[in-house]
Amino acid sequence: MKTNILAACCAATAMIGTAIVPTAPAHAQFGGVVFDPSNYAQNVLTAARTLQQINNQIRALQNQATMLTNMAKHLQRLDFSSLAQITHSMQRIDTLMMQAEGIAFDLGSTDNALRTQFPADFDQTLSTSDIIAQARARLQASMKAYRQTMRVQAQVVENVQGDAALLSELVSQSQSATGDLQAQQATNQLIALSTKQQLQIQNMMAAQYRADAIERARQQQALEAARETTRRFIGERDIYTRN
Repeated sequence: MKTNILAACCAATAMIGTAIVPTAPAHAQFGGVVFDPSNYAQNVLTAARTLQQINNQIRALQNQATMLTNMAKHLQRLDFSSLAQITHSMQRIDTLMMQAEGIAFDLGSTDNALRTQFPADFDQTLSTSDIIAQARARLQASMKAYRQTMRVQAQVVENVQGDAALLSELVSQSQSATGDLQAQQATNQLIALSTKQQLQIQNMMAAQYRADAIERARQQQALEAARETTRRFIGERDIYTRN
């Protein structure tokens, strides 16, 4: 009986010892490969963050490419220039102004003409023939000034008619500009067109004022000549009192 109890105790002890034996490591169960869940989760998180960084870099490169494209548009030059047309119109006005007959548009010629044709004091020593010749020269100078004024006015009107089409083209170029540079260049050309119109109006006014000034001076000289001619015709007062 005691022998059976001892055998049973030994068997139980053996079973307990077997139960508390530590479990074999994971590499013994998976052929030497260790699976660490926490390490796996950390690796997945790192990969996700790396992918996010790559996506951010891709978006940054895309934004830079878009910015460079926009910069290229803003720096694109306007393939239209009105400079030649504007310059040609002003050259025609300048040519007409330089073709002024009688009294040219320069200070030296004006001073010389004023001394010879429109002196400050009427020369009473001139002969009747000289008075008539000077009056005729002044009349011709006045007529030439008015003819030149009308030519300038006609040229200005012709330029304005041509400017209408140019203005329409410049406005169209400005509205269809793809960038800041094109818009600015179109605006600059519009300003140049406006400046040209102001300059040709100033030239026209100068020609008109010049013609008016010559005509007024001619009329004043004509009055002085008429007085002198009348004085010579009447003669001295005492000749009518002599017997």
